[in-house]
Amino acid sequence: MEQWIAQHLQTVMVWLALPEHGLGTVFVIAFVSATLLPLGSEPAVFGLVKLNPELFWPAIFAATAGNTLGGMVSYAMGRGVHRAVEEVRHIKPGSERTALGWLQRFGPPACFLSFLPVVGDPLCAVAGWLRLEPWGCALWMALGKFLRYVVMTAGLLWWFPGALTAG
Repeated sequence: MEQWIAQHLQTVMVWLALPEHGLGTVFVIAFVSATLLPLGSEPAVFGLVKLNPELFWPAIFAATAGNTLGGMVSYAMGRGVHRAVEEVRHIKPGSERTALGWLQRFGPPACFLSFLPVVGDPLCAVAGWLRLEPWGCALWMALGKFLRYVVMTAGLLWWFPGALTAG
């Protein structure tokens, strides 16, 4: 049974690494990892690029797009929660806790830090909670996430230069 699972898992992994499936897989993994679910997309990007070096930039852009859209889902969730809390508690806009003051002070450029582990995903939700301008937040999120993917993937390719094989 273990041999069957290992064989089929390897087949699935090879299938997902194919260029026609790999970019979509990277997009979905990056999307899900940008929500509040604990998942990292960097290994998927690195694996695809290691197996298909010609897909470096397409993989970076697919991961950036997926991760930014996932961040905007967190943003929308934060915005929706804010509305629900206001309706239940009748809170006036702008009466958020002072701990959130720095995010209000920096505004959408603070979303650049959404690439950070642990705090990045909740940061997107808080930006929505504070009703920061969505297009500005999306732009800053995309910039931070794009730079993270470029640095992480290029760094991993430099650190692990040996070729991987699919089979």
